[in-house]
Amino acid sequence: MPFFEAFGVDVWKLAFQVVNFLLLLYLLNRFLFKRVFHLLDERQAKISKGLEQAEAAARDRELARAEREASTAEARKQAQEMIASATKIAEDSRATIVAEARAEAEKVAARAGAEIVAEKEKAIAELRSQVADLALEAAGKLVRAQMSSATQRRLVKEFLAEVSPSDKERS
Repeated sequence: MPFFEAFGVDVWKLAFQVVNFLLLLYLLNRFLFKRVFHLLDERQAKISKGLEQAEAAARDRELARAEREASTAEARKQAQEMIASATKIAEDSRATIVAEARAEAEKVAARAGAEIVAEKEKAIAELRSQVADLALEAAGKLVRAQMSSATQRRLVKEFLAEVSPSDKERS
């Protein structure tokens, strides 16, 4: 122990101080450091949990953004389909209406043509009747005698047979 005496160190005091230091270290470890380390571990766990939650929230935000963009794209696609469908329906309706209008115009024109032909035939029939009456009067004046009804009809038919071919030649 001459080494310790050369420096002026008392070995008993040194041993007592080492024991006191170890005892103080034990007591600090037992009552203070464990609680401090426990609080530090809890704080570290809270921080880790907060970071995990922040990462999860960031992932959720990204997922929600992707879903929002997908739903927006789908809505745009559906809107375009609706517009295309409405345009097609409008074009089909327009084509149907135009076709119906043309058909109706053709029917009206055909009806008008038929009415014109009927009026023409009616006018020709009236004209024939008037011509026949005039012919009978003229024949009666020429003959100066009364003819029987059967004779009058026969003469009218013969006259009409003669007049009809010349009418067709004029038309």
